[in-house]
Amino acid sequence: FSMIIIWSKDNCPNCEKAIQLAKRYDIMHEVRKIGHGWTKDQLLEYIPTARSVPQIIDSNTNAVIGGLHNFQEYLTSDQRS
Repeated sequence: FSMIIIWSKDNCPNCEKAIQLAKRYDIMHEVRKIGHGWTKDQLLEYIPTARSVPQIIDSNTNAVIGGLHNFQEYLTSDQRS
């Protein structure tokens, strides 16, 4: 993928871990922080089933990767192109 979107919020340790993973793997990313120009409703428009953050999306395909643990699995699997 060329870029991911990380939905996050303030005081979210797993959100910070997801952002650090994206940096470590040199993945271009956009952080959409709820309460900083983005709303929970906007997150739910993208991912109606979201119940927590971070929520990570492959912006190329709009495929939902999921939360931090899903992202960690995604990075270490063969799903990356």
